[in-house]
Order: sequence, then C-alpha cells, then structure tokens
Amino acid sequence: MKILFTGGSSFTGYWFIKELSKAGHEVYATFTARTLDEYQDVRAERVRQLLDYCTPEFECAFGQQKYFELIQNSSGWDMFCHHAANVSNYKSPDFDIVAALSANTANTRLVLEALKRAGCNKMVLTGSVFEQNEGMGEQPIRAFSPYGLSKGLTSEIFQYWCEQYGVALGKFVIPNPFGPYEEARFTTYLAKTWLKGAKAGVNTPAYVRDNIQVSLLALAYRTFVESLTEHMTFVRTNPSGYVESQGAFAQRFAAEMATRLGVPCQLELAHQKIFEEPRVRINHDYVDCVSLRWSENASWDELAEHYLKRLRT
Repeated sequence: MKILFTGGSSFTGYWFIKELSKAGHEVYATFTARTLDEYQDVRAERVRQLLDYCTPEFECAFGQQKYFELIQNSSGWDMFCHHAANVSNYKSPDFDIVAALSANTANTRLVLEALKRAGCNKMVLTGSVFEQNEGMGEQPIRAFSPYGLSKGLTSEIFQYWCEQYGVALGKFVIPNPFGPYEEARFTTYLAKTWLKGAKAGVNTPAYVRDNIQVSLLALAYRTFVESLTEHMTFVRTNPSGYVESQGAFAQRFAAEMATRLGVPCQLELAHQKIFEEPRVRINHDYVDCVSLRWSENASWDELAEHYLKRLRT
C-alpha cells in the first residue's frame, strides 16, 4: 500500500514505519520540523534512521497547506495513518486540551475530502489506553489526564467525520510500550541505574498496567493496518502485553536484564500508599506472537544490546 503517515518522529511511530516498510509498503512520513537538524537526542536518531524506510516530508504539519499539497501532488493513496498527537507538557495538569485538540484535528473534514479525491478510503488512528472509555480497569473509565482527554476527544471527532465521508476508520489503542530508542522512561531508568551499579527504586509498584515490547506492538500495528478494508465502518483493537503490577513487571524486567547486562539488577519496591491514578488500566486484546513470528527472547536480547551500547557510558 501507499501510506501517508503522521507522527513518525515519536518512539512508536519510528517502529511502526519501519515495520510497515519492511512488509513492502510505501510510506510517506510527514514531520513538523523544517529539517532533520531541528531534532535533538534520541528523536533525531529515530528520524535519521527512518530516512532509509520512508519518503520524508519536512515542515508538513497535519491539516496545513503543505499537507494538502502533498496529498494532491501524489495521488493514489491507499491508507492514511494518523499517529501524530500534541504531547507538549503532556504530564502536566496545565496541559492545553483545546490547543492539542486543534492541532490533532486541524481541518479534518478537508483532509478527508482531499484523501477521498486521491483515492484513499481508509485510515488508522492511534489511540491510548489512558483515554476515557478505553481499556479495562476501575469504573468508570475516565481519562487519566488532560492529555488523555484530548486524545479521546480527537478520536470522537475522527469517528464523526469518517462516518460522514464514508471512510473506514480503524483505531489502534496503545498501552505502555517499551524498547530501543524510547525516551528516558521507566525501563530506561531501570537499566541506566543498574549499569551504574546502583539499586533501582519503584515508587508505584501497586499500579496494574499493561507493558508491551515495542517490536511486538509494531507487528500488531502492521497487521491491523493490513486488515482494514473499505467496507468496514469503525473497528478497534487494544493489543495487550504483560498485564501485572508495576512491581511485578519491574521484577520481570530485572530477571531478563540481569544476565544480559552482566550486572546485578537490584530493586527496591516502595510501599505505595498514594493512588493518584486508577489502580488498574489495561488493554484486553490478545496478540498472537506465534502467528506474527515474534521472538520474545530475541526482543529481550535486542533491548539489552541497545542499553549496553548507549547507556553504559
């Protein structure tokens, strides 16, 4: 397929584009920065590597004039993958919901019109398990944060306009991905701490979450994109990985990394008393690793090799 993809500079976007390209699809990836040089650190490295897997279009924000020119000047689109989302200051209670929603859905109706004229009748929207009404957990399923709320509202807007224009919409809902080339989040913190010879602390071990290896998530994404047909209206998938407490996941991670990193992977689990987030929020769709030919062991090996190469210093 000829695929128009937004959000390629993100951690998961990088993996999704690579997997789509390896499967033989022709991916055109849009980036908001004017040039590669505007990206920093691990994001710059992701984009640099993606140049081998896609046709990049820089300074091309979703819903803006250059975006329409790209759609019109290169017809014959088969799929639109809208992975991009406004994430600036996403952990803050001051996150600007209105600004994020505006950026995520800029000129949605006109974009869908242009894609329809270019022959595209299918799109996949990336969602998050932290949206309202996504995943499973404590009822009611509220948005985790203002950022989560903006993602949920984005989904509703796309559902509305896709229905109006007869565009098949698939929603791919992401839980907690981890793996090579991620930003410095939980698993990166653990590995970096252990490679320094220190004990890693887990402050919220009682939360039950859904952590998934990003290589498996990317395979699930590619399969979902390929499964969408023009005759569908709205379909959703919520791929699930390791469903367990964060303390149990940290112990799993330590057991897998200890021999691979060659250092003691010690943990200190706090006694969690404060629960500012829902205790349980998980996805619910089984991912068939066998049919996808995904090797869990090889994925752990790849991750450890990545840490040894990039974090030891």
